[in-house]
Parts: sequence; C-alpha cells; structure tokens
Amino acid sequence: MKRILLLAFALALACPVVRAQAPQDADNLLENLIQLAQPLKPPAEWAGRIPSAEELAAFRAKQAESAGVAADLAADFLKRFPAHAKAAEVREQQHQLLTSAVQKGATKRVEQLDKLEEQILADPKLTDEDKFRLRMRTVDRRAGLKQSEGMAVMLAEFEKGARALQKEFPERKEVFEMLYAVAMRSDGPKAAAIAKEIAASSADPQVKEAAAALLKKSERIGKPIKLEFTAVDGRKVDLAKLKGKVVLIDFWATWCGPCVAELPNVKAAYAKLNPKGFEVIGISLDDDKAALLALVKHKQLPWPQFFESEKDENRYAKQFDISAIPAMWLVDKQGNLVDTNARDGLEKKVEQLLEEKPAAK
Repeated sequence: MKRILLLAFALALACPVVRAQAPQDADNLLENLIQLAQPLKPPAEWAGRIPSAEELAAFRAKQAESAGVAADLAADFLKRFPAHAKAAEVREQQHQLLTSAVQKGATKRVEQLDKLEEQILADPKLTDEDKFRLRMRTVDRRAGLKQSEGMAVMLAEFEKGARALQKEFPERKEVFEMLYAVAMRSDGPKAAAIAKEIAASSADPQVKEAAAALLKKSERIGKPIKLEFTAVDGRKVDLAKLKGKVVLIDFWATWCGPCVAELPNVKAAYAKLNPKGFEVIGISLDDDKAALLALVKHKQLPWPQFFESEKDENRYAKQFDISAIPAMWLVDKQGNLVDTNARDGLEKKVEQLLEEKPAAK
C-alpha cells in the first residue's frame, strides 16, 4: 500500500493533468459540503400539527447524524487541502457542525469536537477574542451535557468552567455574567456569596445591580414574608393564615413560555400533595387580565391568582425584586421563605418540607 501511495504521489508531481484536476476536486468537495451542511427541513406531514415528543426526538437524531456527516466531509477537505484559501472557513464550519451534532444528542462526537477545539486553540493566529468566545461555548456545552445528572451537577460544571475562564481571562467582564447565572439558580448562602463577589467586582453596572437585587433576595431566606390580596376569582389570600402548610409562590405570566411549560409539573405536585398540606399562590405578571383568566380556565388551575391592574406595576414583583420569570418560592410550615429556586425538583422539595416537624419553642 505504501508503495502505491508513493507511486501516486510521484505521478502527481510528474503529470500536469493530475495537478490541474486538484483545484476542481476542492471545488467539488466545497459544493458537496455546502449542500450537506444545509439544516434538515421538518417533515411535510408536520404541517398544521404539533409533532409528538417521539417524533421530535427522532428528527433531532436525524439532524445530529446529518451534521456529523457534513462535519466529516469538512475534515476530509482540510486533510486533502490544508493550504486552500477557504481552509479557515471550512474549519469554522466543521466546528459549527460538530457543535450542532453534539447539542442534538450525538454524544459519540464529543471527543471529536474536543480534539478539534484543542487544534483551534493551538493556532497562533487565533485572537484572544476568538479564543475567549470559543472557550465560553465549550463551557456552556460541557455543562449542558451534564443536564441529565441534575441541575446541581450541571451548575457545578458550569461554575468550574467559568472559574477557569476567570483565571485565564481576568479582565473579561462576561465571566461575571456567567457567575450571576450560577447564583440565580443556587440556593441561599451560595447565591449570596457569589452575589457579594460580583457586587465588589469590575462587572458591568447592570450585572452588579442585578447581583445586589439577588443578594437582597437571598437575605430573605429564613424569614417570613407578607402576602395578602384578593384573587381574580374573589378568594381572600393571606399567607400569614397558611401557617402549618407548605406554600409555593409562583411568579409567572401567560406570555412566558417556560412559565406555562412548568404548569403541568406544578399541577402534578399540587394534585398529589395538596391533601397533605401543600398550597400554591400564583402571582401573575400579565398585562391582560382576560388572557390570564382564559388560560387559568383552559389549564384548570385550582389555586388563587394575584393580578395587578393593567395600569399599575405589579406590587409584589417590585417588592420582591423579581427580575426574571418563572420564579418559584417555597414557604415552610412556619411561614418562612426557604427556597427561591423551587422550580428544580419541586415535588421532592415540598415532600421534605411537609415531613419537617415544627421547631420547639
């Protein structure tokens, strides 16, 4: 085989016809790559209906496979034509294709993607800006791959990556945005510690302001909060009168996709645990009362909903520094706020709080 390869190489040097065909080969490869790199279109039979979870999963698998095949073609091009004028563009496209394949579930491509990124980072022509952006995407991807292991594991992986970036790029303010994202999904002391770090840092003013609000929110942990209003259906709600029960305060809106997506989880927890002493209070950040009433009726939400007049700012969102929704808070049987990230593992958290015995006076 080696002899045949050497012979082919010698013929390529001696025969002008073979040399003349090489650029054409590159052009053909590029044309094929452009065609293969096109994202797959959803099946025509999906028109006019919402595909099932199984159909979506199968389509994502096809997308991952297609992106992987295109990435292999890009790798073949770079191997055959490393000095081509468009080699840098093809390498970038290979990276994008592999990233897409991994994000859509092709875990067998992770090692291949990691090796490619090592090669890119080793390029002396790579600017610090491009290096930082690439490292950020790597951190985000590696954290995402931990999602199946739970939010705590995923957050730990993301923070580890952010801390590595902080050490490598100490002047980049984007790192503090990453740390703020960790703080937002963390509980009590952890959130407070990161918020204090950001407040004392060189982060952008908006991030420092958000961290200050988060710190204020974390300081409410372990303390009672006041909540009293008349719900849209006329029910009188007073959190102080719900001592002895575990209460979820759900800050949400009908226009918030993630909020609506969480409703089945809240309904399931409510149906199972309400007989044991679990209650839910909705704090709607809607501007349209009719939209709220329609969705509550359509989804058959049994718990009371607070709605502020369209002309007024939601008093509780302002009072409790709610900057993003969905935001789910848990209040224990003593009436104290114990969790501002109840969205993660809601049912298990409620069960644990229901099992707690009142502290001795």
